Amino acid sequence: MEEYFLAALQRASGLGSVQLQRLMQVFPGGKEIWQASASELAALGVIPASALASLDALRRERPDYPDQLAESCRKKGIRVCSIRSEGYPHCLKEIFDPPIAFFYRGTLPEDGAVCLGMVGSRRFSRYGEQVALDFAQKLAEAGIVIVSGAARGIDTCAHLGALKAGRTIAVLGCGVDVAYPSENRSLLQKIAEAGAVISEYEPGTPPLPAFFPARNRIISGLSRGVVVIEAARRSGSLITAELALNEGRDVFAVPGSIFSDTSRGCHALIQQGAKLVTEASDILSEYGKTRGKKTRKTPELSREEAAVYHVLSYEHPLSIDEIIFSLKDGGDASSVSFLLLQMQLKGIVVEKSHAYLRAERE
Repeated sequence: MEEYFLAALQRASGLGSVQLQRLMQVFPGGKEIWQASASELAALGVIPASALASLDALRRERPDYPDQLAESCRKKGIRVCSIRSEGYPHCLKEIFDPPIAFFYRGTLPEDGAVCLGMVGSRRFSRYGEQVALDFAQKLAEAGIVIVSGAARGIDTCAHLGALKAGRTIAVLGCGVDVAYPSENRSLLQKIAEAGAVISEYEPGTPPLPAFFPARNRIISGLSRGVVVIEAARRSGSLITAELALNEGRDVFAVPGSIFSDTSRGCHALIQQGAKLVTEASDILSEYGKTRGKKTRKTPELSREEAAVYHVLSYEHPLSIDEIIFSLKDGGDASSVSFLLLQMQLKGIVVEKSHAYLRAERE
């Protein structure tokens, strides 16, 4: 029950991890802190009066809160890890204000596992999507655990890429039983099965804007380094990168177009000293790792298929008419459609809304 008392104490407004750690140096456990009188706590001079008032009100209104929390988690299959638990991630424990307790579904990374944060814009381009999927898959193949925030955009791409080859962790700004965004419900379930879904907020907590900056410190705290893919000048991704820098973690940035607003943040990070990376191997070399799987060879192409493949890109989808216009020798719609179908079967071309792109790189 120790972890549930500590999780309950976190609920008191203004009672942060720094103050709780000071109290834990005085009291033997969370239960003793919860049961201590207001006068006892006030005499220590450890926590602000406002936080003490909030805690006192919480205990009066919900004296059985730790037990209720334990029962709720048991029914929902949710576990709690406290800073005193054996499985608490060592990397996270080292930051200035680690969560005293957090809730999770799935399996926490083993001690010694290399975790890497991957964050970026919610308004991503095809280029950013391709980079996130490609990097996450290759890093996961090498045994690196990808950590992100399960938000729309680059976060989602990072989780999807990692799930193709290994493990990933989603850190939420809401309860671990809340699907946010709603379209990621099935993705979060898959992450829980192949990694972990983590939050310092109790089950049922809705997503609120104030929770996300705090969530970002856990992403960077769990990670040896953070990779930023497509970030505007002002974005949560840059907050995560700044937190990583403050904690002495590595920061990697993927360059983009100089005309893209969502690349300005990455370029600013590079100017400030972040390592510019263009391939997953740039990151793997930092940690002495290599990919766990061999690169799949691109299938052999006929002369006609090669010509079509040459005009396609990873980022900008082309319609059949645009492909025909770009071909040196032209062609007719039926023959180009047949070539595209054959290339889809070979796994080197994908169709999206009647337009065509090169498939993800292996």
